[in-house]
Amino acid sequence: MAQELKAASLIFFADYKGMKFMDLAELRKRLKPLQGNCRVVKNSLVKYALKEAGMSPQGQDLFKGPLGMVLGKDSDPVGLAKLLVTFSKEFPALKIRAGYVSNQWLDGESCKKLSALGTRAELLQRLAGTLYTTVSQVASVLEAPLRDFLLVLSALEEEKKKQAPA
Repeated sequence: MAQELKAASLIFFADYKGMKFMDLAELRKRLKPLQGNCRVVKNSLVKYALKEAGMSPQGQDLFKGPLGMVLGKDSDPVGLAKLLVTFSKEFPALKIRAGYVSNQWLDGESCKKLSALGTRAELLQRLAGTLYTTVSQVASVLEAPLRDFLLVLSALEEEKKKQAPA
């Protein structure tokens, strides 16, 4: 398990006390597209594996009561955090206790704050939109003198036509 914890890019720990088997199955189903998986593990086993992996939580009371672990491998931490927060709203029995993201421990509140950020896909969409808007504005500014020049020529041509028959 220590090797599996080291290989995971992010880990969330949650209290699942009071959840039914079908609720956990639903969580696993929702985690699959995000390359995450949910496991129910013994506290002593997780404690030992975290120690072996060099990831012991500092000052976190993680090991009281049943413990569920959500592992993500090459996953977007914000996407998984959003999914867990949304799921915990649907199923209040699930409570996020802590997370281990980018070699840093987060408490439950920090995990909820992480879920408020945009996912990688959302941030890339915003960036693409901003770049497109900037490029289109620059193109509009660069073509404005030519457009204005053509309008002046068109106006002169109309004036010449009016003066020619007279």
